Amino acid sequence: MRILVTGGAGFIGGHLAAAFLRDGHDVTVLDNLEPFYDVRLKEHTLDVHREVASERAGSYTFRDGDVRDPETVREVVADADIVVHQAAQAGVRTSVAEPRKVTDINVGGTVTLLDAAKDADVDRVILASSSSVYGKPESLPYEEDHPTEPVSPYGVTKLAQEHMARVYTELHGLPTVALRYFTVYGPRMRPNMAISNFVSRCFNGEPPVIYGDGQQTRDFTYVDDVVDANRTLLTDGSVDGDVVNIGSSDNISIQELAEVVRDQIVPELAIEYESAREADAEHTHASVEKANETIGYEPSRTITEGVGEFIEWYEANREWYEPLVRSS
Repeated sequence: MRILVTGGAGFIGGHLAAAFLRDGHDVTVLDNLEPFYDVRLKEHTLDVHREVASERAGSYTFRDGDVRDPETVREVVADADIVVHQAAQAGVRTSVAEPRKVTDINVGGTVTLLDAAKDADVDRVILASSSSVYGKPESLPYEEDHPTEPVSPYGVTKLAQEHMARVYTELHGLPTVALRYFTVYGPRMRPNMAISNFVSRCFNGEPPVIYGDGQQTRDFTYVDDVVDANRTLLTDGSVDGDVVNIGSSDNISIQELAEVVRDQIVPELAIEYESAREADAEHTHASVEKANETIGYEPSRTITEGVGEFIEWYEANREWYEPLVRSS
């Protein structure tokens, strides 16, 4: 199968591209290497792709380009059976500071991609959405029919992406599905995430820093589970035109998360607190019943198990990864 992964040098896209290569598919990665975080991490991810590709039958192509560029997008989509659309400007706080940029990339880029996919008659577009579309909870865990009232420009752009995908399915018969990811983590995760920061500070004998009172809760999803869901949807059209939660269904407070990390590395450390950050969601908690019933999705790890695996990976890769976290 020929698979295009947009944003394939990023964290989730990078894991998806590597997994598809291991499965023997022909993979093209489109990424403009946006320096939202240290670009050395993306370069490392591309090295992983090349190493995997050298050991597998499938072909691998990296295309340095922007998802907003119609000519580039048409060229790479024309050679694809499946498009896995991960390219986006990430970051809730970035979206508050630069809402026009985030809208241009996330919404404009998605429309450019959907147009090209429609014209190329691809088999399916799998779109990365986010739990940020839900906003303030009326009930937890979030089910897919929960009201969507995002509290950040980022969340608004993700919701707009979902609706654009649905409309292209309804108007043009383009098979699409949007996956609402709940705070994905794991090896090579973005350096500026809470888990990577907690781990780094603890390894360096510094207290974990919590923004707010620590009672915010999150549903953290191990990246391997995201890969499994996308892998299933390469050939499963049962949720075309729809949205599906991909989470762990095992949420944890930020306070508890900091304690789990600290207790595994340096239990005697205190925890420090700073002012809450603007536009951060108060709670996230996924219902994955729909994903289980439709595509057989089952989370593989509890948060405590996944964090323990990440700590082991961090320690093994500390020499090159920690400088990226410390400079973020």
